Amino acid sequence: MADLRHPLSPPPHARLGPEARRLLVARVAMSAARALAGIVVPIDLARQGFGPVALGGLFVVVGGVSALLSVAVGLLADRVGRKPFLVGLPVLTAVSAVLFPLSRDPIPVFLLAAVGSFGRGSGAGAGVVGPYYPAEQALLSEIAPPGRRTALFGVMSSGTALGALLGSLAAVALPALGSHRAGDLVPTEAAFLGIGLAALVAGLVVLPIRERPRPRPRPGGRRRVLSRTGRRLVARLWLTNGLNGVAVGLFAPFVTYWFYRRFGAGPATIGLLYAAINLVSILSNLSAARIARRLGTVRAIFVARLLQGALLVPMALAPTFWTAGAIYLVRMLIQRIALPLRQSYVMGIADPEERAGVAGLSNVASQVTVAASPLLAGDLFAAANLALPFELAGLLQFANALLFNQLFRHVKPEEERSPAPRA
Repeated sequence: MADLRHPLSPPPHARLGPEARRLLVARVAMSAARALAGIVVPIDLARQGFGPVALGGLFVVVGGVSALLSVAVGLLADRVGRKPFLVGLPVLTAVSAVLFPLSRDPIPVFLLAAVGSFGRGSGAGAGVVGPYYPAEQALLSEIAPPGRRTALFGVMSSGTALGALLGSLAAVALPALGSHRAGDLVPTEAAFLGIGLAALVAGLVVLPIRERPRPRPRPGGRRRVLSRTGRRLVARLWLTNGLNGVAVGLFAPFVTYWFYRRFGAGPATIGLLYAAINLVSILSNLSAARIARRLGTVRAIFVARLLQGALLVPMALAPTFWTAGAIYLVRMLIQRIALPLRQSYVMGIADPEERAGVAGLSNVASQVTVAASPLLAGDLFAAANLALPFELAGLLQFANALLFNQLFRHVKPEEERSPAPRA
């Protein structure tokens, strides 16, 4: 197992054990694939004739399939192991990426996008690396002791930012999407090939990891999906995650499309903005554990969600691309710090033997609402109302912060229920 016994300072990535290092490399590679796809796919399809309503439909299909896969992974990973999903699903994404640009008919486009989760996450790189994340979070929680779990999740979030930086820089190097003239230096097909190679690396790098055997159920015994405590926890998370999912679905899948429609920004300009965001996010993610120790995890998540909602309104009303980009940068920094806090918190209050199941089931509500709300956003964008989806999302995220604080302010993760380990 990884040696993660020391506190956050000095930087924790200097002491990652072999399993954690492999998971970190996989996270970087998968995040690079998601970031590049988040820029290439919506603009490429828009230039192929897909309007905002069609893109909304695509995001709905991808979100629905991703939700089903996440639930299946969460329930099965606690029983059969986490590693098979960390290998199999990235390889499936790689195959989808290679096949995606070969057909422009709607049915294969929707099918391959759903299998590869190409509409999942957006903007400056997806914080979630794919439907296998319940297995990844559960395995990470096994690697790290409670006092170091948030620090490790912060390091992994920095890996997300690094991968998204690489994916964004790759987009900067691309020519105008949809232009296939002879002489193009990097045609669109090469971008999808890069997505496929990055996903393949993410799957293969975890092969040497040795996972501890899962406990076998007693002969003739009936095994519940989750314990009563686990089901109550999931029910609370459904309320908060579902409301947050509506907000995220209204704007997040359309961020690249919005920059393109509102300001006429191409993939190179948008990729440059995303690269800047991910560059400054790499180190900021490492502060998650320090913020949690100072404020408490629940209060830190509460404040972060309030700020994320508040910043959406001025971003939607910004007069220029770079003004909107600067506001988006600040919002993404806050979101990147909040992400490992939330992930670590859920793992800290869940039963260790049910972590993958809780991770998968607790996000069903958010995935369903994220999948459904793009239809509304697509109609609003089609009506040339480019600000209203962002304003509605900001209001909903503000309400979500209040609800989260009300439901979880007295529920502390295990590391906050006992004295912190001494260096």
